[in-house]
Amino acid sequence: MERSLRAARVATFSYFVLDGTLMGMWLVQIPAIEKRVGISNATLGSLLVLLGLGAFLGMQVAGRLADRLGTRVVVRASGVLLGASLVLPGFARDPWVLAGALLVFGFGNGCLDVSMNAHAVHVEKAYRRPVMSAFHAAFSVGGVIAALVGGRAIGAGISPAVTLGAAGAVGVVVALLSARGLLATTSDDLADPAGAAGTTEGHPTDQGAKRRTRSARIWILAALALMCMLCEGAANDWSTLEAKTVLGAPAATAAFAYGTFAATMTIGRLLADRVSGRFGSAAVLRYGAAAGAVGITVVALAPSIWVALLGWALFGLGLSGCVPQLFSAAGHTDPAAAGTNVSRVAGLGYLGMLAGPAVIGWMTRLVALNYALLFPALLLVVAAVTAGILRTGFESASEPASEPGSEPASEPEPEPGPRPAPAQRP
Repeated sequence: MERSLRAARVATFSYFVLDGTLMGMWLVQIPAIEKRVGISNATLGSLLVLLGLGAFLGMQVAGRLADRLGTRVVVRASGVLLGASLVLPGFARDPWVLAGALLVFGFGNGCLDVSMNAHAVHVEKAYRRPVMSAFHAAFSVGGVIAALVGGRAIGAGISPAVTLGAAGAVGVVVALLSARGLLATTSDDLADPAGAAGTTEGHPTDQGAKRRTRSARIWILAALALMCMLCEGAANDWSTLEAKTVLGAPAATAAFAYGTFAATMTIGRLLADRVSGRFGSAAVLRYGAAAGAVGITVVALAPSIWVALLGWALFGLGLSGCVPQLFSAAGHTDPAAAGTNVSRVAGLGYLGMLAGPAVIGWMTRLVALNYALLFPALLLVVAAVTAGILRTGFESASEPASEPGSEPASEPEPEPGPRPAPAQRP
């Protein structure tokens, strides 16, 4: 069991790295593809909406399929689809073909995003301790790989079609090979025994109330994901521009604004699992969101670029563990419906990431850019105040039993506390 669980964790890491790498390869090639297709920045922006739409649709489809067929089947198929569809934008010669290519590629990305996160929930459940944040850090590692490989390919004069085709082929191979280590999970395997007993013995009214409570919890988690990912989207698109236009930093120095944010985001995700295991996921969300709010406020009021960089560092560090905790909580609310629940939280969160840059841009019509960045601070304050929603579900399996406000776990554990037996640790 220990060996198969380790293999499942390694396989899940592989898919997160794969997703980050394939998405990063596309991002690196955007300028070259835009030039070859002959479209303006405005047209490209409109086409990228189709990428987001495809991802959102893929998330909803994959979530339901993962619950019916098992995450192992859907993760493998999604990885193959994403790898195979990566080559499509590279062959586009006109806007219509590029639009279709981005829709299909986005669909594959959405399918893999939700299915691998749902599988990560099952791995985390088997480990009986937090491991989700490290998976999200692996996605960032994939982006670094894409930047290095893609940049080298551009420097060598290799065409986008060849680069994306080669990367996609490698992605298909990795997706097929990594699937051997995935857990074979079905909804029957993951059903809550207590819940199942309650269905036959409990009063129907009680079961209806439980379903409504779970549904309300999922949508609250989804709203929090929207807030946190909107903040992340705002940092992705506006950090460098704010440093350059508001603080007057040189272009080379301004680029460090996003670089600092991304670096501390990755470091934070590598550390967040241990913090969550020690203090609980509610604490990660509460204090992380609070730290993020302080960080972006420092950015908004910074008198110099160096103070702003400190603010971006704190912003990234605070945000780093928030979204993984929300995805994990969604999956553990009802393990038998982990795919569907994660798809709802991830889907709404993804819309928030897409909307973040647009919201900040609209607000700049009313106030200066740096003051518009106070809006994410407000959202993070709301997230910090409502972090107590995480004190149920898997939280009780990762916090001491005496933690005030926690509820019993859905399955009994051999011993309380956040640390598993040594044989369970990879």
